[in-house]
Amino acid sequence: MKVVYLFIASAYLAMSITTVSFAQSKHVFKVDSGYAKVNGTLLYYEVAGAGKTIVLIHGSFGDRRFWDFQFKELSKKFKVVRYDIRGYGKSALPNADQVYRDCDDLNGLMDFLQIKKTHICGLSLGSIIGIDFGLAHPEKCISLILCGPRVAGDGTDEYRTQNADTIRAIIAKTTEIAKNKGPMEATDYLWTGNHSMGKTIVSPTTRKKLIEMGYEYSWWRYRNASKREQAFPMAIKKLNEIKIPTLVVTAEYDLELCKEVATIITNEIGNSKLVSITNAGHIMNMDNPKKFNKTISEFVAKSRLP
Repeated sequence: MKVVYLFIASAYLAMSITTVSFAQSKHVFKVDSGYAKVNGTLLYYEVAGAGKTIVLIHGSFGDRRFWDFQFKELSKKFKVVRYDIRGYGKSALPNADQVYRDCDDLNGLMDFLQIKKTHICGLSLGSIIGIDFGLAHPEKCISLILCGPRVAGDGTDEYRTQNADTIRAIIAKTTEIAKNKGPMEATDYLWTGNHSMGKTIVSPTTRKKLIEMGYEYSWWRYRNASKREQAFPMAIKKLNEIKIPTLVVTAEYDLELCKEVATIITNEIGNSKLVSITNAGHIMNMDNPKKFNKTISEFVAKSRLP
C-alpha cells in the first residue's frame, strides 16, 4: 500500500490528494481525499466507492466524521462523498470579511469533483444546507435525504414553538461557554448536560465520538462574527416548491423540534416519505447505524434519475 502526499508551499494555496486502500473481504475500500479550491476557500473532501453518488453533509459541532459509520459501508454500493463544511474539520476557516453561503460551497465542490447529479444527505445543519441546495439547484439533485431535520426559518414567526426556544437557549448557552471558557467546556455542556441535547444521545459510542470531534473543533462559527448568509432565510415557507424525491428521517428519541420540522417538511414536499429510526436519538446515524444504513441504501437503490 502506498500513500502519496502532494504538498506545494502552502496547504491553503494548493491541492493535496491522498489515496488510501483497505482490503476488506471482497470489497476494496479506496479513499481519494484532497482540498477543493472553491469560492475563495478550501474544502476538505473524501470520496470512496462507485455507482450512484451520495453527498453526506455533517451537522454542527463536528466534521465529516459524523459519517464514520456510513462512509465505508455505503461505499460498498455507491459512490460516497463527505466533506468538511467551511469552518469545520480540515476545511479553511471563514474570512470574517467575506460573504459566503454553505450551499454555494457545496455547489462549487460538486463542480470541482465533476458531479452533475447526486443524492444529497444532510444531518441537522446538513439538512438546512441540503434544503437550500435543493431550492437553488434542483437540477443537480436526484433526491434529498434530510436527517434529524432542520430548515432555515424553523422556530421563527408562526413556526416558533417551545421546543424551538429550548434548542435556541441551549445553543446560546453553549456559545457563551465556548467564548468564555473554551471548546472542551462547551462540548461537555452540549453533549453531556442535563438538557434535551444531552439526553438525545442513546449510544455511549455516539457520545464519545461527538466529544472527540467537539474537543478538536475550533468553534470558529460560534466565537466569531462572519458574513455567512442563508441562501433562503425562510426556506421553511418554500418547501412546497421542492419537487425532488425526499426522504425525511427522524428517530425515536430525536429532538422534539426536529420531529416537528420532519412533519412540516413531509406535509409541504409532495414527493416525500417520513421514516423514524428506532433505538436512536438526534444523531441516529451513529446511534443505530445498521438500521440507518439499510434505510438509506434501500431508498437510494430504488431511486431513478428523472
